[in-house]
Amino acid sequence: MSDIVIAGIGQIPVGEHYTIGLREMGVRALTAALHDCDDLKPDALYIGNLLSSMISHQSNLGALFTDYGRLDGVEAYTTEAAGASGAAALHQAYMAIRSGFVDTVAVLGVEKWSDLVRSEAEAAIMQEMDYDYESIPGLTSTGQAGLIMQRYLYEHDLPSDALNGFAILAHTNGRNNPYGLFKNLISSESYARTAMLSDPFNMYDGATYADGAAALILTRRELLPENFPHPIISITGSAASSDSLSWHDRHEPMAFTAAARAVSEAARQAGTLPGQVSLFELDDSFSIYAALTLEACGLADRGKAWQMARDGEFAINGRLPIMTMGGCLARGNPIGAKGVYQVVEAVTQLRGAAGASQVPNARTALILALGGPASSAIAHVLERE
Repeated sequence: MSDIVIAGIGQIPVGEHYTIGLREMGVRALTAALHDCDDLKPDALYIGNLLSSMISHQSNLGALFTDYGRLDGVEAYTTEAAGASGAAALHQAYMAIRSGFVDTVAVLGVEKWSDLVRSEAEAAIMQEMDYDYESIPGLTSTGQAGLIMQRYLYEHDLPSDALNGFAILAHTNGRNNPYGLFKNLISSESYARTAMLSDPFNMYDGATYADGAAALILTRRELLPENFPHPIISITGSAASSDSLSWHDRHEPMAFTAAARAVSEAARQAGTLPGQVSLFELDDSFSIYAALTLEACGLADRGKAWQMARDGEFAINGRLPIMTMGGCLARGNPIGAKGVYQVVEAVTQLRGAAGASQVPNARTALILALGGPASSAIAHVLERE
């Protein structure tokens, strides 16, 4: 079986796009990705989205985007895995090409968060949680993350600001991302002064939900256009796993077991180890997710990831760079589109096109997207020839 390569990437800035709708956002990203690969013709389009039927009142996104994206007649539908929806669409595309049924696939992650007022949008996103046992009693994703962080700090006897290294790192890396939401640097002092959201969780510990659209074009290596202008980036591993939907139902609540399984299997397929990649675009929807992911994947000892972040081991020039373009904490969290943004950013790094945020000599990238607190986990490994 020939290599499956990412031939094209496209994205729009993450933000509050009040003046453009869901379809225009998605078409802009798709058009950019198609242009980036010299307009390869996809046989299928897979879309990652969580909230369009609730917030934008639009389902059947496959037909919507094949119509307005001028991909008439191709197979197209939506995948949903909460915050890992975009990564699920990529996993679906990878398997479709690997199966031999299609040759070229477009992947689109798109989310329009700003179509509802904040309280109604927050109520919509609570549906990624266990509705009966978490959402109905009033628990939110932010409240849940605060509880998880509180437990982490208690178990390891840490101060309330222990995880500030992740927010500081994200904003340091994200200040040069032209598609990111936040360009501000933060310090330990500004972190300490910011407002509390869910004690001990403050505003810098959670990524801001936002609108966004990002796209990829996948194809077989031999179908690349003649004189292809970019370095060849192959997908060498793709894996998914799941855990209990309710955090309180888990045998070991502080272990991100699904994340560990997905990362381990994707790395095994790629013939590498998680710690041997050039960079790791992990899911930092909340700073506690970043810490628990690193520890679950064997990249930090239990209760030590926060210290490694403070010591610079995950910086651009560190032992294992993470959140290299700012991650969710600085780029913003486009929810169902998040997993596609992560891959676009990883491809940008492997192409050597990340500018001031460039990881030196980047050859391999590990990407992990989570739905909820690792209820769903989807990992990919990319490699530059």
